[in-house]
Amino acid sequence: MKKILMIVGSLRNNSLNMQLAKIAEEMLDGKAQVSFLDYADIPFMNQDIEYPAPESVSRVRQIVMEADGIWFFTPEYNSYIPGVLKNLLDWLSRTLQPNDMNWNPVLKDKPAVISSVAGGGAGEGARKNLSSLLEILAMKVGGDFGIAADGEVFQSDKLVICEKSRNGLREQMEQLLGMMDAA
Repeated sequence: MKKILMIVGSLRNNSLNMQLAKIAEEMLDGKAQVSFLDYADIPFMNQDIEYPAPESVSRVRQIVMEADGIWFFTPEYNSYIPGVLKNLLDWLSRTLQPNDMNWNPVLKDKPAVISSVAGGGAGEGARKNLSSLLEILAMKVGGDFGIAADGEVFQSDKLVICEKSRNGLREQMEQLLGMMDAA
């Protein structure tokens, strides 16, 4: 069974994007093996500590390499992705050894799709910027999907999605599964 790694761009315990990822996980039941990347313990990217990589970085690199596809779920901060997600991607994009010419062995050619729960723009800026970054990192990027959350959702901290949003999420799931089969 194919392995899909969920990477949520928020470290908050009850993140709306984590809630969306859990809905996607339910949709994937029986279709793929799903896991969630825990990366809260990786340090800020710093070339002074790059080699040898910190244990937490080596651990997340291994998990990402073992995945057949990645599904990103990201909030939007000032029309961009959160710093913790950018930091993770910076670590994942680096070579594994000093002077290694095999740039980006962890992410290169890995299929990925992007989802977002955010304010009125449904995370359009974050999705666009993350898509561009993933393409720069040589990933195979599929479509993106966003849900616009209103003030009530943010106040209740509970994500409930409509059938139209479920269908959008389902289409993304099918796209990622298809990309992984083609890889």
